[in-house]
Amino acid sequence: MDFDGVRTFIAVADTGQFQEAASRLSLTQQAVSKRIAALEASLGARLFVRAPRGVQLTIDGQVFLPHARRLLEAAERAADSVRPGRRRLRVDVVKPNLGSARILRDFHSAHPEIEIDVVTHLFDAKTALAAVRTGTIDATFRAITRPAQQLTDGLVATRVLDDAVEFLTSDTHRLAAATSLTPAELAKHKVWMPFIVPGTEWAAYYDELAARFGLTIDTLGPDFGIDALLEVIAGSSSLATLVGEHIRLVWPAEYNLRRIPIRNPMLVYPHSLVWRCDNAHPALAKLRAYLDARKDRYRHPKAWSPPWTDR
Repeated sequence: MDFDGVRTFIAVADTGQFQEAASRLSLTQQAVSKRIAALEASLGARLFVRAPRGVQLTIDGQVFLPHARRLLEAAERAADSVRPGRRRLRVDVVKPNLGSARILRDFHSAHPEIEIDVVTHLFDAKTALAAVRTGTIDATFRAITRPAQQLTDGLVATRVLDDAVEFLTSDTHRLAAATSLTPAELAKHKVWMPFIVPGTEWAAYYDELAARFGLTIDTLGPDFGIDALLEVIAGSSSLATLVGEHIRLVWPAEYNLRRIPIRNPMLVYPHSLVWRCDNAHPALAKLRAYLDARKDRYRHPKAWSPPWTDR
C-alpha cells in the first residue's frame, strides 16, 4: 500500500478539504486529488463524497480511517527503529561482566538520555565483525588479532581499554600473600583457564602471553562457567587463573579468593572499539568521543600487549 496515499487520506479526513490538506502536506490540490483517486482505486472503495463545504467520509472511509492511522503509526515506528538518531545504539560487549561492558555502563551513566541495546550473544570476533559489516550492530568491543584481514569493507577500530591482567587464586595458594606478582614468578605456577576456546581472540592473546613469558596455561575443561571455576579454585591450594582487572566477579565470602595485580611488566588485554566508517548514528559519535577523552583512565600505553595490537 502507498503510504503517501494513506497519509494524504488522513490529512483530507482531518481537514475536510482537499485544499487545506494540500497546504498541510505542501502539495498542490491536484496532487492530493490524484493520490486519493489512486488510493480509492487500489482499495476498490470510495472514501469521500462532496459536501457543501468540502468533502466528508463515506461509510467505507469511516471504517478505513482508524486502520489507516494505525498503519501510518506502524510505518513510522518501523522507520524509527532503523533511523540513526531515532533508534537505540546497538553495541556488542562480548559478555555483561567484562571490562567492555563496564566502560559502556560508564558511558551510559554520563549520557543517560542515550538508549542502548547491549549485545552479548555474539561468540567471537569473526561473528561480531560480520554483524558490524551488515549493520546488525553499530559497534563491538573486541581484541583485533589480524587487523589487515579483519578491518575490511569500511571497518575501523581504535584501542579504547587496556584491561590489566590479574592472578586469581585462593588464600591457601603459595602466592596468596603477595601484593603483586611478576610474569617471571607466574612462570613457576600452572594457570588454569578452561574457558579458552581455540580460534578465538582471547585464545590468541593468551597463546602469545604464554609464549612470551614462559607461562603454563592449562585449558582442559569442561568449562562450566565462571561460578564453577571460582568454586573449584576456592577449594584448591594449587589452582589459579587469570582475569581482567575490570571483570566483575562476585563470590561467597567464605571463598577467600585473592586478586593479585601483575607488574614489571603490567600485562593488559587490549579492547578495541570497531565500527563502520559510514555509520552516522549520533550516539556512536558520542561514544567514540567519550572513550577518546578518557584515554588516561582506560589505557596503559607502557604495559605489555601482543605485537599485533593497535596501540
